[in-house]
Parts: sequence; C-alpha cells; structure tokens
Amino acid sequence: MVCSRGAAKERRVADSYDYIVVGAGSAGCAVAARLSADTRHKVLLLEAGPADNHMWIHIPIGYARTFLDEKVNWKYETEPEPHLGDRKIYWPRGKTLGGSSSINGLIYIRGIPSDFNYWRQLGNAGWGFDDVLPYFKKAERNVRGGDDLHGGEGGLGVDDMRWRNALSDAYLEAAVQAGYPRNDDFNGHKQEGVGYYQLTTQGGRRCSSARAYLQPARGRANLRILTDALTEKIEIEDGRATGVRYRVGDRVETAKAGREVILCGGAINSPQLLMLSGIGPAEHLAETGIAVRRHLPGVGENLHDHYQCRQLYRCAKPGTMNEAAGSLFGKMKMGLDYAFGRRGLLTVGAGLVGVFLRTRPELEDPDIQLHFIPFSTDKMGTSLHDFPGFTVTMNQSRPQSRGRLTLRSADARQYPAMVANYLADAADRRAAIDGLKAVRRIAQQPALKDWIAEELLPGPKVQSDVEWLDFLRGNGGSIYHPAGTCKMGPANDTMAVVDERLRVRGIDGLRVADASVMPQVVSGNTNAACIMIGEKCADMARADAA
Repeated sequence: MVCSRGAAKERRVADSYDYIVVGAGSAGCAVAARLSADTRHKVLLLEAGPADNHMWIHIPIGYARTFLDEKVNWKYETEPEPHLGDRKIYWPRGKTLGGSSSINGLIYIRGIPSDFNYWRQLGNAGWGFDDVLPYFKKAERNVRGGDDLHGGEGGLGVDDMRWRNALSDAYLEAAVQAGYPRNDDFNGHKQEGVGYYQLTTQGGRRCSSARAYLQPARGRANLRILTDALTEKIEIEDGRATGVRYRVGDRVETAKAGREVILCGGAINSPQLLMLSGIGPAEHLAETGIAVRRHLPGVGENLHDHYQCRQLYRCAKPGTMNEAAGSLFGKMKMGLDYAFGRRGLLTVGAGLVGVFLRTRPELEDPDIQLHFIPFSTDKMGTSLHDFPGFTVTMNQSRPQSRGRLTLRSADARQYPAMVANYLADAADRRAAIDGLKAVRRIAQQPALKDWIAEELLPGPKVQSDVEWLDFLRGNGGSIYHPAGTCKMGPANDTMAVVDERLRVRGIDGLRVADASVMPQVVSGNTNAACIMIGEKCADMARADAA
C-alpha cells in the first residue's frame, strides 16, 4: 500500500511542468529544445506519433516510402474540392518526432523578404524580414558557412545537392535558355532564377527538426519527450490555459502547465485542438456539442495551400531514377553509393533543380516555383515508370484562394474536415496556367532536344487556356504546405487568432507556433519558416516570463 501511494504521488508531481509543447514537428522541436536549455524550466513535449526510428525517415529519398505510410503519416484528405471537379486531395502530414520535417521532400527554402514584410504590414510588429532573419541564421548550419544571410553554426543541417547528372544539368541550361537567370542560392539576395536546391541534410542523412533540436537535448533532466500521446483537450481555468489532457493508448492523463501551453500541431491539428477545447467559432462549436470557452471566429478559417500540377516527360535515353530503380543492379548500386559515401540517388530530395519565375514582367517577385525531379510515376508514392522519364511540378507561390477547417465531432481521434478551395480565385487560375506554359517552354529549349522523346502529361493536345485550365483542375493536387488556420493579426482584425507574440487572443498562457499562424503562406517550401517561428516563439515565451 505504501508503494502504491508513493507511486501515485510521484506521478502527480511528474505531471506538473512549466511549459507543455503539443506537437514535436518542425516548430515544436525547436520550442521544446530552446525552452529546456534553461534548467530552471521543466518542459513536456507531447507527440501523437511514434519515435523517429523508421529507417526511411533518415535516408533522403525515403520521403517516397513514408508518403503513404500510416505509421508515421496522418494521411489526411480534403473534402471534395468544388473547383477541382469535387476531387478529394491527399495531404500527407508527419506523425512522428520531427513531424512533417521527418517525411517531407527536404528542400530548404525560407521564403522571400516581402513575405515577412507583408506580415508586418498587416500589423504584426516584429515579423518583418529584418526581424526574422536572425532566427533563420540561428537555426541554420549551412555547408557553405555563415554570412550576412546564412548561419553556419545552428543545428539544422543545410547541404548542397549530392547527386546531379547530365540530364539535370541539361534542364538547368534549358531554363537559362528560356530566359531565367542562373541562381546558386534561392535563400540569398534574390530568389528568382534557376539552380540546384539545397536540402535539409547533413552528411547525406535527413536533418529533421527532431535531429537538429531534440537529439542534442535528449539528455536534459528537465525535458520529457512523450510519444504516442494524442492531446485531446487544453485545460482552461478562469480564462487561462493550465494544462492538457492527453491519451496514451486507452489511458487518459492530465499534465499541468505552470507557465504556458504552446501548440505546435501544424495547420490542421492546432486549430482542431483549439476547437476541441472550446476556442473557436461559437456557432460551429455549439453544433458540435462543445462548450464555448472563447469565441474566436478565425479558428479554422484562412486555410490555404500551394496547389501543384505535374508535367511528365519520357526520355529518349537513360539518365533517370526510373532505370536505376527498375533493375537489381541499379538498386544495388544506389545502395552501395549511399552506404559507402552517402552519395548517389538515395540522397535526392523532392526536387533536384528549382526554378522561381515571374509570370508577368511587372511583378517584383517570383510567383511560380518549379521542381525538376529525376523520375516519373503515374501517382506519387507508387512505382516508377518502366522507361526513362522525369517530372516537373509547378505551383503558385502566393495563393489567394481560401478555405476552412471544421470539426466533424468532439472526438480528437476523428479527423477534421478541410476544404482548401483551390483555384477559387481568378488570379490563382491565371498564374497557374501561365506557370504550366512556362514548364512546356523550358522543355522545348535546345538543351533538352536530345533528352525528351515526348511530353506524356498533359501531352500536345492541350494548347488553349481552356484546355490548360481543364488539365489543371483534373490533375493537380497539394504540394503539402497548408497554412493560415490560426492566423496572426492585430487586435482590430476580428479573424486573427493569435497576436504578434503568438498568444491566443482572450486566453492567457496559451500560444500557437507553426504554419497555422501565417497570415499568408511563404513563397516556397514551409519547413524552414516553421522552424524560424519555433525559434522566435521560444524567445518570446522566455522574455514574457522574465
């Protein structure tokens, strides 16, 4: 009996923390690691998924293996999209330590200065490019070293491409021939142009947020990392977040937070948890049977994403991953190249060559991003073609179409309902059509003449704007950058969920730090910006506690 009472008392003490961080993704790992660096603070990091010990997480090309793996992937899907012929769009999101940084395509893009200056212009003081650049630099360990725009000593490995070949060089040259300038650093003084991407890898292995932040912090006595723990509700007392309720298997536990609860669940899970806790649009919460603790109409609104469309090409000669993956010898060579040098095709991310371009000369910044990928397939996550081929994806950088996220029920285990409303805005449709035309124009340049046997998708039958739009609506999908569902904004913005210090409006002791706070998604891949948000959040939390 004495042992039983002692064990129960010990558990209650262990369930009290200064900070509780919900979600060990791109931002959450940074927040937990930075806050726990102060030994005076006890930090609990809750992750709904398992530990990041899946072999394919750590091999760069492994994103193709985890793309459909429910062990480490939430495998979300939108509701029928009204402007895409009522197609449902697949949204993979990471469910493991590192979150989506453990299953993404590894491309390191921050966005451009005007992205963050726009956030500041909306009334979010402290979020201009000059304000956020120090946090990007703090996080970054660039293989090229540090300078005025890059960090060389952070935890997030950023490496140059470790594999390229004659085809990728030819594609780069074709883009130059099409009129796009050569650019060796998309995160440098300008984004526009064509060049090889840098990846979030280090020594040829993926550098997820978990590897960058949690691995060095694991030995800290004041940091507890709990996996397979689904947070179901934020506990609120007298207008203050005091802890969380979470589920591990069939057991429901409660943890108390003396200072703050910080949500880092991403653009889907953070608004879902707020609404499950009674924070959100009052009418919708009432419909779901949830008691309203704080009416915030913007929770779940402003949902937007980069919409992509793939164009496929059959090659006239070998030089793609299709041939290597299609033979025993090719697979053995890929494995040996990686095992004995961390080189070769297994080090490739979800883009080898990138192009950032303007569809109209009067634009100040690029509005389209391209990814050249050295393989082709009918559907992402499935077998490659049995002939040489490559893919070019196109997405608009700054979508204007907006959707929303809502609850299906008060059960945290039931996925929310999302409609991104892709292509609802005429400007999105115009930019995407012009972006697809640019892909074809690059493919028609002399540098690729000896490489391309035929355009497989959409094929030469598509010529007019009407035909391009039909192709776009019937074949596009997400490039997996949902954002905006807990947007940051000033007090006079009735749809703002958090203020410029990421504090949830009307609830003390509660912040959100992830892609959901972005008023407008950044112009490019979102992982680096989410890590920056986590770094900045940790600083603000420490400053507010001083």
